[in-house]
Amino acid sequence: MSSFADIGGDLKVVAVSPSHPIGMTSKRLVDIVIAASAILFLAPLFVLCFLLTVLSSPGPVIFRHKRIGFNGREFGCFKFRTMVTNAEECLRQLLEADPAAAAEWAATRKLRSDPRVTLIGGILRKSSLDELPQLFNVIKGDMSIVGPRPVTRDELAMYEGSQGAYLSCRPGITGLWQVSGRSSTTYSKRVACDTFYAANWSMLLDAKILIVTIPALLLSENAC
Repeated sequence: MSSFADIGGDLKVVAVSPSHPIGMTSKRLVDIVIAASAILFLAPLFVLCFLLTVLSSPGPVIFRHKRIGFNGREFGCFKFRTMVTNAEECLRQLLEADPAAAAEWAATRKLRSDPRVTLIGGILRKSSLDELPQLFNVIKGDMSIVGPRPVTRDELAMYEGSQGAYLSCRPGITGLWQVSGRSSTTYSKRVACDTFYAANWSMLLDAKILIVTIPALLLSENAC
């Protein structure tokens, strides 16, 4: 699977489907089975994360962020809240005061040292436990188990000629970018991974990504 880290070069752009995301019924059935099973199996972990989030700082436990899904449909992407409630203002102030942080944000849309993230939130992010509620997004049909990382409308503009590839898929909890270096890679690499995935999707590719997801999470020092 080391080839996942070497995605690039000339990649096909997939046109947006007017009615069905890639994989259609077969992928959707697999999504439902995996998500429902995971929710039941991980119920105690959901409770633990809920309690930790309550203790981390005042505010709602579940954070819903607007993301763009299949065919451009906007949806609320669920996560355990990992930031302070005035996160947007904290980010604005940081980017205005710190040119290095502003450059890092412009390149990756991530910050290695993010003052918005609570102590417990940092632990949840490092382990990716903050993303457990996205299993309910999968049940709803907003997301898939495997697919491109869900993006905001502003981020989608960065895909330029590759927007069609992203919009032909349901966004995924895990995916090619997530197992290929995650936030240590540039945003252009992320776009290349998503474009490659859309152009080359198969059930076998999804299975390979799932197999390497847990080792990638355990070994990653750059969790998103």
